[in-house]
Amino acid sequence: MTELKNPIAVIAAEVPLRNKPSNYPEPFAARMSGRAKSQLGEVFGLANFGVNLTRLAPNSVSALRHAHTKQDEFVYILQGHPTLHTDEGCSTLGPGMCAGFKAGTGNGHRLINETSEEVVYLEVGDRSPGDEGSYPDDDLKALLVDGQWKFTHKDGTPYA
Repeated sequence: MTELKNPIAVIAAEVPLRNKPSNYPEPFAARMSGRAKSQLGEVFGLANFGVNLTRLAPNSVSALRHAHTKQDEFVYILQGHPTLHTDEGCSTLGPGMCAGFKAGTGNGHRLINETSEEVVYLEVGDRSPGDEGSYPDDDLKALLVDGQWKFTHKDGTPYA
């Protein structure tokens, strides 16, 4: 990718992968192997919302199943057939399909690649200060503080 100081347009597939594969503490971060994100919004200096081009290798997941108190999220499938896992159950998505998750609804969600082919999708989320993440399947709680996620056990005990 040609490095520009203030680019107006780029080829999304040429944006380098994010350096840190996961923000989760261990043992959760290891469960994100097979997921790779290119932070498209960062290229343009976007501050109010993030946009990622995300790739899921076979048998990998987008995230731990989670819900946000203040952040809306949106995904648009470009390639492959991931399984959308929500509180309502599981649904297969395909190219051209999208899903949205309104903040504050508590609907835990994630994508799972249960196929033998790579899944590629765009994910969009805002960066609302004071957002909290809940994880119905795991002993994990998250709080967005000064733009950084802080993780604790559900009882408030910090992870080391």
